[in-house]
Amino acid sequence: MKTMRSIALAALGYFAIVFGAGFALALVRVPLLVPKVGERYAELIEMPIMLAVILWAASRMVRSVPAFTRAQRLLAGLLALLLMLAAELAVAFAAGAASVKQVILERDPVSGAAYAVCLLVFALAPAVRRSRPRT
Repeated sequence: MKTMRSIALAALGYFAIVFGAGFALALVRVPLLVPKVGERYAELIEMPIMLAVILWAASRMVRSVPAFTRAQRLLAGLLALLLMLAAELAVAFAAGAASVKQVILERDPVSGAAYAVCLLVFALAPAVRRSRPRT
């Protein structure tokens, strides 16, 4: 039971770092980039930054719980993904989306596909990162 609590806490921390970074970047992207380059390109410009945040946060999580097995790190990543999807839907509904279907179908096909890849990396990154001793 203690292990499940540790996995849940690791997932929550991992999610919080990545969601917080994404939220902060959106505060820049939406008012500054979208009017100049459009939503598709603004999202694509943001993605490498988010991927770097994801990899950094996954490394931090793995270092914080070095005793986790790969399966436990994968479980933490999948739980963090569920939290991310729930938060993304909550934000979309707060912004006026009417349904889950609307949130999914109204994404730009190019940046939406790139976003889906980012979500996959987000879910899997903790499982593929290796714990290295701090120097």
